[in-house]
Formats: sequence, structure tokens, C-alpha cells
Amino acid sequence: MSGNKLFAREQRPSLWRNGRLATLDPGQPGLGIVEKGAIVTENGRIRYAGPEGELPVSVIERAEIIDLEGRWVTPGLVDCHTHIVHGGNRAREFEMRLDGATYEEIARAGGGIVSSVKATNALSVEGLVQASLPRLDTLLCEGVTTIEIKSGYGLSIAGEVKMLEAARVLGSMRPVRVKTSYLGAHATPAEYKDRNRDYIAEIVLPALDEAHAKGLVDAVDGFCEGIAFSTEEIGLVFDRAEALGLPVKLHAEQLSNLGGAALAADYGALSADHLEYLDDDGVVAMAAAGTVAVLLPGAYYSINEKQKPPVKALRAAGVPIALATDCNPGTSPLTSLLLTMNMSATLFGLTVEECIAGVTREGARALGIVAETGTIQAEKSADLAIWEIESLAELVYRIGFNPLFARVFKGERIDR
Repeated sequence: MSGNKLFAREQRPSLWRNGRLATLDPGQPGLGIVEKGAIVTENGRIRYAGPEGELPVSVIERAEIIDLEGRWVTPGLVDCHTHIVHGGNRAREFEMRLDGATYEEIARAGGGIVSSVKATNALSVEGLVQASLPRLDTLLCEGVTTIEIKSGYGLSIAGEVKMLEAARVLGSMRPVRVKTSYLGAHATPAEYKDRNRDYIAEIVLPALDEAHAKGLVDAVDGFCEGIAFSTEEIGLVFDRAEALGLPVKLHAEQLSNLGGAALAADYGALSADHLEYLDDDGVVAMAAAGTVAVLLPGAYYSINEKQKPPVKALRAAGVPIALATDCNPGTSPLTSLLLTMNMSATLFGLTVEECIAGVTREGARALGIVAETGTIQAEKSADLAIWEIESLAELVYRIGFNPLFARVFKGERIDR
């Protein structure tokens, strides 16, 4: 991230004082706001977060003091659904959609996901890293401290493993937490046309086994849709994930209702994502399983979808709602979580509180790491975003404006 100053890891406790905190502490009402707040960090962890007036004098005396000057502080942002590792772009498909072609028509004509496979497979791990870094850096400059990265554009054993290797390299090159999702069941390559089960048996499962053996997989994903895989076919993949001890998540109910969200819930999935065509049975199943609903307004906007996800039903059932960019070359070429929040409010009717929680606490929950990050609480990772704003609503209200002052990852401060 050119132009950023990365400060050395803390040698003694740091006291971040005179701040306005949105802690996202689930035990507090709303966003867990502390108006005159302080945070103590040490060795990459939060040791205290709360009213400045309750800090012991002994802590103040031995800490390095950083004056926040009244700025707002939120947890570092979490982008819990991305496809940022890929080659090429699909600007031509964008033109086709403008001319009236539907997502399904583009996919069936050889476009869509399959059209990104050739460009991705043509690149080495290093090539994929270099192609993806600008997208990652753009997200980091908006306060992202945790990002999920999927495979899914390899559609071969070597291709899928290569994408996951690139994701791990990205995590080693930048101060960010990278969680990987194996998405071999994303589309069927041309040589397996009308033979989904053969593709799963011969490519998807062996690639999963190899990637898992190499320590490259944090979760297993799939695309359950008429143009992709049925619930029965996804079940084969999830059975293998379960045998390997890996959590699952699922692209579900984006273009139609195949019951994917209910299937995901049956497997105790971390999340079900998209959900425009989610029905009441799916909502009930997700609520019972504690499966997070990840809404992706970038894709809804980009493909000009008309049916909105059932936000009111999700709220009523108590299903946690997370938001993400779905950054991908075809249906959501979006690299802004700030814009994602605005779109979620404007297009889906989410509140400011829901939007901010959706890219912090609930995003972390959707990745199964809410015990580690996503809120500003003692003993969690010191992942923070410091904002030059008057009110938290500005994070959702503004369009095309980035008010980030500084990002803190595991106690290390990166000035914008």
C-alpha cells in the first residue's frame, strides 16, 4: 500500500484515548457506543475497551498514549465474501447485459464464470497475486482488516489449488487476515458438460483433498443454482467437507429457489449468501442453525435483479445479516465496502446499525471468527478502523468518499 506508514509492533501497551467508540459489543444496545472512550492494546490484542474515566492510573502511566482527538473508532471492517483472486475481466459481458442479455443467457452462451477460467488459469501464482493486489489494496484503504478469498475460477485440480496458494501469499504480503474458501463447485467446465457428478468425483473432491492437505482451506463453498449445481450435488461436496472437519457456506437462492439455504443450514453452515429468492422455510432453517445471511448488493445491482432478499423475514426470525462486496470479475466488480453499505441501505432497506454491524461483527460471524475479531472487546485482536467523521451514519450515507483516518491491524497502525 504505497504511501502508508506502517508503525513497528508495540513494545509496550498503547492507550488510544479521547475516542468515540462503536464497539459492536453484542452485550450492549445498538452499536455499543462509548462517547468518551479508550482502548488499550498490547501484543496485538485489546486489553481494555470502554470509558476512559474507568482506566486504572497504573495503565495510563506505563502506556504509549495516542490521542484520537475525538475521532470515531469501529472494529476493522470484514469483507466476508470475495472472489478477488482472478485473471482478466468481463467488461464485454457488462456490455451484453446493457444490450438486454440475462445472467443465465450469458452463462449458457459460454460466458459467466467459465469465461474467467481461461484468463485465471493462464496466470502463475505470482501472476494471480500481482493481478489481485490492486483490488486488495483498495479494500484495505477503506479499513478492511479481514477478507475472505474464494477459489472457483480454476475448475481443475491444479487451477483450484493455485488460486488458494495465491490467496495465502496475499495474506503474507499485506497486514490483513485472509480466510480462504474452496469453491471448486462453482461451475462445470466444458469438458464435463451435463456431467456434474463426474466433475465432482474427478475434480472437485480430489482438489479439495489436496488443498486441505496443503493447509490452504479454511471453509468449503458451492454455487447451488440451476446454471450450476443441485442440492444433491452440493451435498456430495459438503459430505467431504464434513469428513475433513471443514465448515461450509453456500451461494444460494440468487436466481431461483432450489432450497440451497435450507441445505446449508442442515450442514450447520457458517453462511448462506445472496438469498434474493429465499423462502420462509429457508429463513426458518437458517435461524434454527445460526447460519448468517450474507447479502451482496453489488451483484444485485450489477445484474439488475428485481427481487430483493427478504430482509424483513430475516430480521423477524433473528437471522444475523452480514454484507460483503462479492468482488468478482463478472457480476460484482466492486471493491468498496463503504459503497456496499450505502447500497444495502438504499436498495435493501437496511438501517445504519445493520450496515455497520454487517461489515464488522456479523461479517466476522459469517467467517466463524467472531471470537477473534469484529468487535472492540478485551482479549480480541486489535483490529480497528479510525474515521474522520462527525457521525457513524456518514459511513453509510456518503457515496464515493472515503473518510478513513487510519487502520489498525493486530495493534499495528497504518496511516492512510
